[in-house]
Amino acid sequence: MDSIKYTIKRRFLAGLFVLIPAIITISAIVWLFRFVDGFLGPFYYDLLGYHVYGLGFLSAILIVLIVGFVSTNVFGKRLIGLIERVFLNIPVFKGVYTAFKQLVDAFSPENKTSFKKFVIVEYPKQGSFAFGFLTKECTMKSEPGGKESCLRVVYIPTNNLYLGEIVLFREGDVLYTDIPIDEGIRIILSGGIATPARITEARQ
Repeated sequence: MDSIKYTIKRRFLAGLFVLIPAIITISAIVWLFRFVDGFLGPFYYDLLGYHVYGLGFLSAILIVLIVGFVSTNVFGKRLIGLIERVFLNIPVFKGVYTAFKQLVDAFSPENKTSFKKFVIVEYPKQGSFAFGFLTKECTMKSEPGGKESCLRVVYIPTNNLYLGEIVLFREGDVLYTDIPIDEGIRIILSGGIATPARITEARQ
């Protein structure tokens, strides 16, 4: 009897862990569908005289695709650059737009310069290690004529991916891995579950 209960419990938990991500994903998609459709739906209702369920959502997808195609050609880049310059001349809008754009660009798959390497650093205390993203290299001079120190700027996510801390490390305190950036992002988003069983230290 105990064996049957244990088996049923294991099967139930296994099914639960399979269903929870699927349910959350479906719920998020349905919410997004309703939100976007509700935003553009009234426009089509006024235009057509009747409501077509889902037309607003399909229009939003089409708009995103069109913007994506336009932004990847020379003319589109110039046009977007012109629009951005107009936005940056608006005092209040400038600060908000710049902050959000830098944040989105940092995690964009098209951006090949924001994250240079997926690294491991000893943080936040001795004996504890954390994953991070190498973002920049800089030098620090102690005083005029003094010795220069080469530092590595590492972004360490502390809340999923979009929130974290920027920590400076000396060159010898950074362990470079052979894990690609996109794989590193997946490791962070999975809470470490996607971490490979073996990590190879790579040269800089």
